[in-house]
Amino acid sequence: MLCSLQIVSSSSVSGNDDLGIDIFMNEMAVFQFPLVARSGRIRKSVANLADSDNPNLLQLTDVPGGAEAFDLAAKFCYGINFEITTSNVAVLRCAAEYLEMTESYGENNLVARTEAFLSEVVLQSLADSIAVLHNCENLLPLAEDLGIVSRCIEAAATKACREQNTNAIGRSEFGGSGRSENFKLSSSSNLSHTKAPAADWWAEDLAVLRIDFYQRILATMRTKGLRVESIGGALMHFAQRSLKGFNRKQNGRSDMKPPKMKVHDSSTAMEHEQRILVETIVSLLPPEKNTASCSFLFGLLRTAIILDTTIACRLDLEKRIGMQLEQATLDDLLIPSFSYTGDTLFDNDIVHRIVVNFLQQDDSDDLQVAHPMYDSDGGGSPSQSAMMKVAKLVDSYLAEIAPDANLKLSKFIALAEILPDYARVVDDGLYRAVDIYLKAHPALTEVDRKKICKLMDCQKLSQEACTHAAQNERLPVQVVVQVLYFEQLRMRNALAAGAFADPMESSNGHYQHRMGSGNMSAAHSPKDNYSAIRRENRELKLELARMRMRLTDIEKDHVLMKQDMQPEKPIKTSKSTVGRKLSRLNPFARRDSKDLSSSNGSGKPVQTPEASSRSGGFGRRRRHSIS
Repeated sequence: MLCSLQIVSSSSVSGNDDLGIDIFMNEMAVFQFPLVARSGRIRKSVANLADSDNPNLLQLTDVPGGAEAFDLAAKFCYGINFEITTSNVAVLRCAAEYLEMTESYGENNLVARTEAFLSEVVLQSLADSIAVLHNCENLLPLAEDLGIVSRCIEAAATKACREQNTNAIGRSEFGGSGRSENFKLSSSSNLSHTKAPAADWWAEDLAVLRIDFYQRILATMRTKGLRVESIGGALMHFAQRSLKGFNRKQNGRSDMKPPKMKVHDSSTAMEHEQRILVETIVSLLPPEKNTASCSFLFGLLRTAIILDTTIACRLDLEKRIGMQLEQATLDDLLIPSFSYTGDTLFDNDIVHRIVVNFLQQDDSDDLQVAHPMYDSDGGGSPSQSAMMKVAKLVDSYLAEIAPDANLKLSKFIALAEILPDYARVVDDGLYRAVDIYLKAHPALTEVDRKKICKLMDCQKLSQEACTHAAQNERLPVQVVVQVLYFEQLRMRNALAAGAFADPMESSNGHYQHRMGSGNMSAAHSPKDNYSAIRRENRELKLELARMRMRLTDIEKDHVLMKQDMQPEKPIKTSKSTVGRKLSRLNPFARRDSKDLSSSNGSGKPVQTPEASSRSGGFGRRRRHSIS
């Protein structure tokens, strides 16, 4: 700060021992001896007044803190009591250094007093260190040369790390789990419930700092071992506060013309400052996963696109988003296109690159997670469950952008087929997106319609989707035939499997129940999960087929029972009656009938009336029909 202090030697003011001081046109009369006794700079200046062109004028320039700082220093010289606080200690220390108020010019001088306050009060508190650091922003470079900035940064970082360790010990003593313990395992165990890191209490105080000071203090905290969640939470709070209501370079898409040459005005300067701010925040983000919420990263990416930051900054954000894409929502992916070309409504290229980053990160994680201690045959790994979530997210995004008339078929297919086949357990979402695209683009050729329909696997469509596809006139005929064929094949397999299911139910029912209950829990890969789901669907269809067969048998029995109840009187002869009675009295009648059946040339047993009467309702019904 430029400050001119005119100290005028005037015997007409209040005698030869007085000095007239003009501070910004405010004249005051002061006694010169206390100032000369305590300040080495004023003593030397007064001694040199006789050799100057104007011996009655003493001018001090660039006093740190301006007139207010000099007024406080003058009060100290005159012995007027005032309180040294965190709000004025930095300016007093810089003013004392400028005025050379050291121990050489008086015991317990202002330099020593301010240094004692810094050491005993300011540097012992995290909040006070940050407050003094904020006050040093207008005192550069002197505050930097005096070490006030570096000492405050060091103290704040040390206090923050010490508080983190104290809280972690307290949580462990009371049975709680610290956020930093097993962070990777806890965050990967349930990715859908990963919460954004919360900001510590000091993040609010830290947000008032200038970006260069903020960058230095966070870097020092990181080197001292502050957990990455705390750094991520503090950065989120700082970005939301600093970028609130930022100046947008464009409003909507009403103006499709390229932007004109920029004019160097205040708005352009503000935009440049915000651009530097975003790039710095991105560079300060820890490289670890889940240090910032996915929604925050998407918001930062939109801001970076609007402010036209460097390509490296935007690619870094896309890579970070790809690391935790399974946490994103559909609204996060809907990034407006700012290309001014009127191509598409949403920027599909960014989404494509983010999904590519997710797949590359997923492959690397699979190699790192492999460990003999955690090798098992049950449940899918976190990366595999994340793959399924991303597949559903991509299908929803495809359905959202499909109505865009300017969306090219090549981009739609490229985004749909980028995921592996096992990522989709059911292709209903992909079928919905394809159907919407065909409806919004009726001018597609037959070749293009076949090409886009190849994205679907007809065997992965549900019963409802198959029913809809069989009646969908927008699909090619070959696809409809394929859907009907696979549906018929599934029903045929279900009926074939049902024929062998009943004999095995009684012997292996308990074993099958145990295996069935453990199938879903023992599935490791998406392929196993898909097979388990298909197996469950087949079992349900088999059960339905059995119920239909049993119902048919019951209906047949009901019809036959009605026939039995009809009053038909058979004609009985005496010969047949006597023969039937004799056969009842003969104990070897059944054996003889068997012998006769074996000796019969045709090989067919000769059925006696008694055997026919014991054969059930069918034999009786046949006898009634003959008589």
